[in-house]
Amino acid sequence: MDKILRIDVGAQGGPKADVTPIGDYAGFAGRGLTSAIVAKEVPPLCHPLGEDNKLIIAPGLLSGSAAAMSGRISVGCKSPLTGGIKEANSGGQASQVLARLGYAAIVLEGKPSDDTIYKVCINKDGVKVEADNSLKMLGNYDTVEKLIQEFGDKIATISIGQAGEMKLAAASVAFSDMELRPTRHAGRGGVGAVMGAKQIKAIVLDDSGMSRREPADPEKFKAANKEFVAGLKKHPVSGEGMPAYGTNVLTNVINEAGGYPTNNFSIGQFEGASKISGEAQAELENARGGEGSATHGCHKGCVIRCSGTFYDKDGNYVTKQPEYETVWAHGGNCGIDDLDAIAALDRLDDDFGLDTIEMGATIGVAMEAGLAEFGDAQAAIKLVKEVGEGTALGRVLGSGAAVTGKVFSVERVPVVKGQSMPAYDPRAVQGIGVTYATTTMGADHTAGYAVATNILGVGGSVDPQKPEGQIELSRNLQIATTAIDCTGMCLFIAFPILDQPETFQALVDLISGFTGQEMTADGVTELGKAVLTCERDFNARAGMTPKDDRLPEYFKKEALAPHNITFNVKDEELDTVFNW
Repeated sequence: MDKILRIDVGAQGGPKADVTPIGDYAGFAGRGLTSAIVAKEVPPLCHPLGEDNKLIIAPGLLSGSAAAMSGRISVGCKSPLTGGIKEANSGGQASQVLARLGYAAIVLEGKPSDDTIYKVCINKDGVKVEADNSLKMLGNYDTVEKLIQEFGDKIATISIGQAGEMKLAAASVAFSDMELRPTRHAGRGGVGAVMGAKQIKAIVLDDSGMSRREPADPEKFKAANKEFVAGLKKHPVSGEGMPAYGTNVLTNVINEAGGYPTNNFSIGQFEGASKISGEAQAELENARGGEGSATHGCHKGCVIRCSGTFYDKDGNYVTKQPEYETVWAHGGNCGIDDLDAIAALDRLDDDFGLDTIEMGATIGVAMEAGLAEFGDAQAAIKLVKEVGEGTALGRVLGSGAAVTGKVFSVERVPVVKGQSMPAYDPRAVQGIGVTYATTTMGADHTAGYAVATNILGVGGSVDPQKPEGQIELSRNLQIATTAIDCTGMCLFIAFPILDQPETFQALVDLISGFTGQEMTADGVTELGKAVLTCERDFNARAGMTPKDDRLPEYFKKEALAPHNITFNVKDEELDTVFNW
């Protein structure tokens, strides 16, 4: 991956593609590359939907190789949701394919002069950018179907739905899975709105005739990969729980811990949790049958296989197996205990191109505002359809929970830096509260998954209900996670590498064997710190201050049942997270 594809969508005569050497960005990949380009090339005070913002799509360091679990892709920009730097990442096939095509990144820049929308085709022969208004305002599913008809079924796709075209701040970028379904999404921060502002509807990737990326030291790489895979398979979370029940295995666990945000973060346990748990979901999917029903990989090289496929009672495909965050967002957070309704909402979100976390949190706020009753699944479906239809109410909801809360005068709005909190209440899981408050990305569980240690006992144990130890825990996890985001590795490798020193060493050796340059544990730490420093510098120049690294006040004042506790990590302690 020694080149960058830049597409100037505002060039005279229409978008112009230019392939340039990677140059000063050599050695960067994934989140490290997206953040480096944003920090260097995007004016921090620019409008996120204007010509000066850029959308960067970058495969990971190990993507396109034989390394297991290396198929994550990063999407970066200045976020229309947070106003700061953003990296959202996704599974699917695109990362592996783009890396095999030799591109370290695609950079979309400029702004078109009219309302034409475009598709981009990238293969071994080069790049074509073509106007295609026949795709205008199609959902992701219809868009991908049209692309398959034109380009065949040996492709990978990147696309936006109606929400992205309308430049709504909750819009996602969709990536196709191994079945060419647009089910994997870079969801957070409104990255789909920026792609919509560039008027690029879809990118088609075809790596036919291209070879797999080969390691610099094949023997070291092969041995490390074998050891790494063995570690993933023997860990109880990545080797047993997640393959059997998917990410939704967490529902019963978090509900039992009293940290499952219910009815817009008003209580910490949901009476209907067992009806929408991973166990219930797997039982339903297996009973209904269908290929890939209860276990499935989202990209080639996936070992954990925590995804799945959801079919209705008549055996018709509905959507991917809804992930834990989605089941919570449209389920417990809205008081809904119907897996079929949650799957229908997931399908709508994927088709319209919406972040399921942001939309579930937004519907929860709307329910608190009185637009619907908690537990009313059909009302929730109707509200999401309003977003896809672009009604006035739909545009409000599609702008996210923070905007919806302001419009309808709701006090309890669970956001940080304008981005909605995911499926763990920070009062019952105080370590994740530190991450929500301080991450560069707005409230984001994946930025430093303290749940692993607070609740699951992975990587040690820190009492989830006490403030002691949470700063150091979140700090270390944010550093490690940032480094992982640069490699293209799935975040779920964190469970075995936190618990198994030999598996962490195998990952380090895997990187060394691939690049031919010796990587160490200290090197991993330094990489994470360097990227975080870069991101925090951008946010500071964009106008963010320590006051933005805070949870909403009600988390400090409203006690959460059943433990009746508040968030107790002090503000002055939050300000020390990045002191290293």
